[in-house]
Amino acid sequence: MMRSLYSGVAGLKTHQTKMDVIGNNISNVNTVGFKSSSVLFKDVLYQTTQSASGSTATTGGTNAKQIGLGTGVATIATSQMSGSAQSTNNPYDLMINGSSFFIVNRNGTNYFTKVGSFKTDDAGNLVTGDGDYVMGWQVDPDDPTQIKRDTVSALRPEAQENKTAPPEMTSKTYMTGNIASTDPNLDTTEGAITTVSIYDNLGYSYTVRFKIQRNATDQSGSSYNLVVDSIKDQNNVDIVGPDGDYTATLTGIPTIRFDPDTGAFVGMGTAGVKSVELQITPKNATTGNVFQDMTADPRVTGIEIDCSNLTMYGTSGECDVKTHRGGTDATGAGRKVGVLTDVSIDPQGKIYGVYDNGVNKLLGQIAVANFINPAGLEAIGGSLYKETKASGEFDGIGQNITEAGEKMTQGVLEMSNVDLSQEFTEMIVTQRGFQANSRIITVSDTLIEELVNLKR
Repeated sequence: MMRSLYSGVAGLKTHQTKMDVIGNNISNVNTVGFKSSSVLFKDVLYQTTQSASGSTATTGGTNAKQIGLGTGVATIATSQMSGSAQSTNNPYDLMINGSSFFIVNRNGTNYFTKVGSFKTDDAGNLVTGDGDYVMGWQVDPDDPTQIKRDTVSALRPEAQENKTAPPEMTSKTYMTGNIASTDPNLDTTEGAITTVSIYDNLGYSYTVRFKIQRNATDQSGSSYNLVVDSIKDQNNVDIVGPDGDYTATLTGIPTIRFDPDTGAFVGMGTAGVKSVELQITPKNATTGNVFQDMTADPRVTGIEIDCSNLTMYGTSGECDVKTHRGGTDATGAGRKVGVLTDVSIDPQGKIYGVYDNGVNKLLGQIAVANFINPAGLEAIGGSLYKETKASGEFDGIGQNITEAGEKMTQGVLEMSNVDLSQEFTEMIVTQRGFQANSRIITVSDTLIEELVNLKR
């Protein structure tokens, strides 16, 4: 009877533990990234009243007689099943589609989490809601388009140096349209006008005004001179005028020639040359030359003007010539200083800054950690886990999430994986188990009472 009392007590304790776990699961039903737990029971120590014996020549064998002493907790296992996805449209909210973990750092120690709800702090660091640094890999200083895979470090996508993207000088332009030989403007000092905007190497914008005039020395009437009329800055000041600080020169032969029979482009000056260069140089040597590409090797000091897309077809109208910034190969357009307007994170965890000048700049990559036994991680609260011998060790470098066949989804959070229907069912079973074990104690007490009453 005393054994049954203690078995009942053991049953009450284990069922109370299971109820505690169920309660924690239900309380975290809406906790982002929460992983539910489950309890498994085991039987415990047995008291052997008779040992097993083998058969002899005269008697058969007997089995052992053992009385169990109740139950205990075998394990509390954490489910690694993914929760449902919740769209947030926050660019720093991320969901891992798989068993990998984000790596975060608190006070110099790396921890792991499934919660991808991140933000940036006042220094531009990517952090969790509790201020823990999100860890990953930095951009390779020797190749800004690549990631340098090394020991994980704090990511700073919105650091001051990433707030802007550098400008780029315009190095190419091209003209399209038709030069109408009957246009009277071609025979005036004003000429037929076409304009284009360009950028210097500081990102300032200028408007270049070209004029096209008939070449009076060509008796066929199929060649036209290209002349720079003005280059005005954003304040409408002509920088190549009499009072300007620069001079503009078209290098090569700035004469556009066409086939007089077909109207097709022949070349600039001579057949085969399709462009000339616009050179903008300071009049004074002490004036800084902002019209040279400092990033090119060797430095680009001129702006190509490609005229090969022009025609000279007979029309009764005016010239219809347009000049476009950039080359026909979509390069050399130049750009102003870019301001960071958005952040994009691809399925590999690579972070790109999106700037208002059209630049997409690589800012880093979020690394992940994988463990041989994720259930062996130790929860420390705050949706964080730390490594244990059971889980396996973190190597300090991490992995690209695609190496595990997984991916990240931007603007989405992983919700709790708690199944309420399962939890309520387990709650009922646990409640009945608790009641049954309490009955063991009640009945055992009644039996003891009857034994004590024998002396009355």
